Amino acid sequence: MRDDTLWQTVLGEVELTVSRGSYITWFKNTRVLRRSEESLVVGVPNIFAKQQLELKYKPMIMELLQKNGAGEIEVEFKIYSGAIPPKKVQDNTEVIILSQPIDENQSQTMVGNGAPSLTHSYRQGLNERYTFDTFIVGSNNELAYAASQAISQNPGTKYNPLFVYGGAGMGKTHLIQAIGNAVGTQKAKSRVVYVTSEQFVQEFLDAVRYKRVSDFTSHYRNADVLIVDDIQFIAGKERTQEEFFHTFNALHQANKQIIISSDKPPKAITTLEERLRSRFEWGMIVDIGSPDFETRCAILQNKASQHNVTLDQDLVGFLANQAQSNIRELEGLLNQLLAFCEMRNLTPDLAIATGLFGTHRSRPKHMSAKQIIEKTAKHYAISTDEILSPKRDKDIVVPRQVAMYLLRSELHLSFPKIARELGRKDHTTAIHSVEKIEKELHFDSLLKENVKEIKEKLSV
Repeated sequence: MRDDTLWQTVLGEVELTVSRGSYITWFKNTRVLRRSEESLVVGVPNIFAKQQLELKYKPMIMELLQKNGAGEIEVEFKIYSGAIPPKKVQDNTEVIILSQPIDENQSQTMVGNGAPSLTHSYRQGLNERYTFDTFIVGSNNELAYAASQAISQNPGTKYNPLFVYGGAGMGKTHLIQAIGNAVGTQKAKSRVVYVTSEQFVQEFLDAVRYKRVSDFTSHYRNADVLIVDDIQFIAGKERTQEEFFHTFNALHQANKQIIISSDKPPKAITTLEERLRSRFEWGMIVDIGSPDFETRCAILQNKASQHNVTLDQDLVGFLANQAQSNIRELEGLLNQLLAFCEMRNLTPDLAIATGLFGTHRSRPKHMSAKQIIEKTAKHYAISTDEILSPKRDKDIVVPRQVAMYLLRSELHLSFPKIARELGRKDHTTAIHSVEKIEKELHFDSLLKENVKEIKEKLSV
């Protein structure tokens, strides 16, 4: 396997394992510098990435290298100024690229007077591949897509802030960056700033440490569009939340667009300050659920075409059923299949995919929300009317919570949709119920057995 193909395969599996923010910050801008039978030297853009990869992620990387045929080799990380090749972007979109070598004993780039600058090499610009044209729209994300397009045409005038939430691998990062790329194309001289919350926290800590807070605030408060990915990671960090609170106020007051993504809605983010939570709820909150079968098929065909590969429909359907709730996992399966075939000069087909991933029993396509509710009620020996009623008896509340959990895990419905199906007005009830059942399944063997039996009845 070529060095770059090997490393890209490893990165594909890493992306499925770590959080989106961690992948972008520590893994995305890496490349293989050289490889021998005994060692692999990986180029990284800065000292932060070098330290994190060595201290936290090295065992996982070595395991994935062995899994993909590299054998037992030693991995070394070197700071390499050319690790991020220059790319063409719109003049009005901010993208900061490392262009000078960094001394490993320094954590900042030095400016003329010897003071550290906060123009960090690990700041991420917009990914030019994330556009509306390459975003596949389905029933799970059509509202979020429509709101995003409206914002890109008139940023700061409606839906401000836009708060997009959903599980890992649902396409949140793609969608919010598509807004930034569209604004950069349509609005001359607009200043679009994209940041993960992890990067925001790190920059703020450096600003305090090196007494450069004014540089930090100027960078973020002068944005025309501020896009913050995975905001849930600032929860519990009091000083960072305070700084973000002031940044939010400054931008909102100036009618600048704020776009935020999270894995859960504001009300469900624990240890988030109430004043921030209330501001996140000022604008529009949209949920991106799991893609349906047809959307997953369209995503696979689109991704395959980007690799100049055409897939048979039966192969597409097989892959779509392998990963039903995570687009990133779906892409990972496709990347593994294409890498396997490229190494052996094979054409991807169903037989090869079955050999790689095994068979998969997908849920019946006819399953509906009504059937899940009815079968759950029957399993617990209560009526459908009771499970839909406002009664708070324990023998009714638990089945109701289980039904909500199954609607989320099996049909991947949004929380507002789940609440409506169970006759509830507030979707936070659905959020609480799903999270409660998810936690209790880890230690409540009786609950686990009940859920298993209901799922088996649904598969009949």
